[in-house]
Amino acid sequence: MLTRPDLLFQLTDALSFWRGVVLLGPRQVGKTTLARQFLSPSSPNYFDLENPRARTRLQDPMQALENLQGLVVIDEVQLAPELFPVLRVLMDRSNTPGQFLLLGSAAPALLRQSNESLLGRVRTIEVTGFNISDVANNTNLSSTDPSNSSNSSNSSNTLKLWHRGGYPLSFTAPNDTKSLAWRDSAVHSYLYTDLPQLGINLDATAMLRFWKMLAHYHGQLWNAAEPARSLGVSETTVRRYLDQLTQTFMVRQLQPWHTNLGKRQVKSPKIYFRDTGLLHALMGITSLDQLRTHPACGASWEGFALEQVIRIAQPDEAYFWATHAGAELDLLLLKGSQRVGVEFKHTSNPKVTQSMRIAAHDLQLDRLYIVYPGEQRYTLGEGIEAVPLQALMPG
Repeated sequence: MLTRPDLLFQLTDALSFWRGVVLLGPRQVGKTTLARQFLSPSSPNYFDLENPRARTRLQDPMQALENLQGLVVIDEVQLAPELFPVLRVLMDRSNTPGQFLLLGSAAPALLRQSNESLLGRVRTIEVTGFNISDVANNTNLSSTDPSNSSNSSNSSNTLKLWHRGGYPLSFTAPNDTKSLAWRDSAVHSYLYTDLPQLGINLDATAMLRFWKMLAHYHGQLWNAAEPARSLGVSETTVRRYLDQLTQTFMVRQLQPWHTNLGKRQVKSPKIYFRDTGLLHALMGITSLDQLRTHPACGASWEGFALEQVIRIAQPDEAYFWATHAGAELDLLLLKGSQRVGVEFKHTSNPKVTQSMRIAAHDLQLDRLYIVYPGEQRYTLGEGIEAVPLQALMPG
């Protein structure tokens, strides 16, 4: 098991102040493993709602919960939305922080219940797969993986993370074949088990076709018309498919930034897979060597690096920007009063383009970073710097 010190610190800090914390994220990313570092699953305070015994214990939730002392963990809480009004009452009875730790897959119903019933009482933390900080120099990496023969270097771990994605069982699989088998199984489970459990009733076969089709939109502007025609359904239906994948953390819809420039600006979102391991499985990419020569290599790396930057930077808001005249910026990060631009280039020798200069001027950027898969950090111009992806790790 890989340790995740950044996430552990974030959760510990949240529990020290908030009455409750909600861990949201897709299945199999490590939410339960993280929670069990704070409370044993054998504790009477631990409720796994996929376990029938736990569901039985919570048939009268007020009676079951009101006399418990210390931290209470409720796993897969979206399966019992009736708990949220009870939790609100119990949290209001005490000012003690860290009373409840709620774990859930990213069900729309869970988000709605949390926002309406627990507003101001809980801190929500998004839990995703491993990031570059998690895998860098981690002594718990599998020593049986041939790709880690060179001292488990940061570089090889990052390439492996890009290829396999961040789901723990995919990343730590003993070889690429078993990693791919896990990801194929995860796709099947998501369609046939996870979505129905979340109350999302969609045709699994049609959704799989759409998901594979969407892989070819990775890093591109979204247009519902083409996939709707290909699937023989309405644009409203494919938008609903896309929204479900977004709400369950499979896909990121990066929204465009608009500003009053007197220029025609792009208004459609860009589509990115949150986990490139799943992207590669759906595209039939089985190895790192195949990925490096695949036509989608550049787009895949852009999405991988973009996801890492957003996780590390934790901005207040994130957008892309583009005009119909061709000027664009891959990522615009807003944090406080700072406005930072990021470009992603899968090249060993990134250069400043006219498009970047236009973006820096029109958007009044404080800094512009060109993130690339190299090793050297250097200045390319006033306020413009080339930065290796590895150099962005905190600490």
